Amino acid sequence: MEHTWFLASFWIALAIFSALLALQFRVSAALIEIIIGIFGQYLATFLFGKTGLNPKEGWITFLAGLGAIMLTFMAGSELDPTSFRKQWKEATFIGLLTIFVPFFSCSFFAHAIFQWNWRAAFLAGIALSATSVAVMYTVLLELGLNKTIYGKGLLVACFINDLSSVLLLGFLFAPFGWKTGVLTGIVLICALILPKITPVFLKYYANKPSELEIKYLLFFLFALGGVAVWAGSEAVLPAYIIGMTLAGSIEQYHDFIKRLRTVTLGLLTPFYFIRAGSFVDLTELTKSFLPVFLFFILQQLSKFISIFPFLVKRKKVQEAAYTTLLMSTGLTFNVICCLYGLSHEIISPRQYSILIPVIISTAIIPTLVANRFFIPWHHLEKKRT
Repeated sequence: MEHTWFLASFWIALAIFSALLALQFRVSAALIEIIIGIFGQYLATFLFGKTGLNPKEGWITFLAGLGAIMLTFMAGSELDPTSFRKQWKEATFIGLLTIFVPFFSCSFFAHAIFQWNWRAAFLAGIALSATSVAVMYTVLLELGLNKTIYGKGLLVACFINDLSSVLLLGFLFAPFGWKTGVLTGIVLICALILPKITPVFLKYYANKPSELEIKYLLFFLFALGGVAVWAGSEAVLPAYIIGMTLAGSIEQYHDFIKRLRTVTLGLLTPFYFIRAGSFVDLTELTKSFLPVFLFFILQQLSKFISIFPFLVKRKKVQEAAYTTLLMSTGLTFNVICCLYGLSHEIISPRQYSILIPVIISTAIIPTLVANRFFIPWHHLEKKRT
C-alpha cells in the first residue's frame, strides 16, 4: 500500500513543479504538465521500477478520466443559451470545417504516403481532426477569455467539432444500435429535467458544510458517464451537454463554481495532463520522427487552410490566428480515439506510437504560439470595461 502513497506523492510533486514552471514562464500549466509527464515517466522508472508513473493503474486512470469529465462540464457550463443562439451559425461553420478538412487530408495522406489501410487511415484522420476542449478551456480560463463573448463562441465551435468527431467515429467503426438510442434518450431527459430541478435543489442545499451540491452534480456525471461508456460512446460527451443545460442554473452560485474549479484544477486535471504526456515513448519517437513530423505539419496546415482564410476577412489577423491555433489543438477525444483503435485492432501499436506524439504536439505547440504572439487582448479589455 505504501507504494501507492509514494506514487501519488510523486504525481503531486510533478504537478507542483509544473505549476511553478508555468508561473515562471507565463504559459499554460496544462502544457507544462504534459511536457513534465513525458520526462517524469523516465524519472519514475528509477524510483518505482519499469512501470514508472504507471499511467494505466486503475486509480490513476479514474482520476484522469474524472478530470477530463469535470473540465468538459465546466466548459459546457460557460455556454449560456444566449451566447449559443447568437453565435451558433459561425461556430457551427468553424467546427465542421475544422473536423472534415483535416479528416480527409490526414486520412488520404496516411493511406497514400504511408500505405496504411483505409480503416487505420480513417481512424488517424479522426484522431488528428478533433479539437481538445480540455486544452482550449484551460487556456481560456487562465486568461479570463472564458467569460467573453469571443471565448464562449470558441467553446461552441469546439463542442460542434467534438460532437462531429464522436458521430464520425461511431458511423465508421461502431454502427449505432439500440444502446445509442438509450443513451440519447437518457441524456435528453436529463437535459430537460435538470435545469428545472437543479435551481430548486441549490436553493435549499447550496453552501452547506456537507457540500451536497457537489455530490448531486457528481452523481449525474458519473451515472451518465457510465451509460455513455456502456453505449460505446465517451463519458465526456454527456458532461458537455449537461454543462450547457445547467449554465443558467449555476452561474449565480459563485462559491459553488469556485469549489468545483479548485477540486478540478488543483487535483484532477494534473493527473489528466501528466498522464497524457507519460504515454509518449521518446525511444519510439526518435525511430518514427519523420512520420510524426509530417503528420503534425499536415494537421496544422489543414486546420489553417480550413478556417483562417474565412476568419481573416471578418476579424483582426490576431484574433483569426488565435482562433485557428486553438482549434488546431488536440488531446482529449484524440487520445481516446487512438486507444479505441488500438484496443479494437484498427491500428497497430507502431501506428499508435506515431499518432500519440503528434496529438501531444498539437496540444503544446499551437497553444504556445497562440499565447506568445496572438492573444486577442482587445476582448479582455472589453471585459474589464
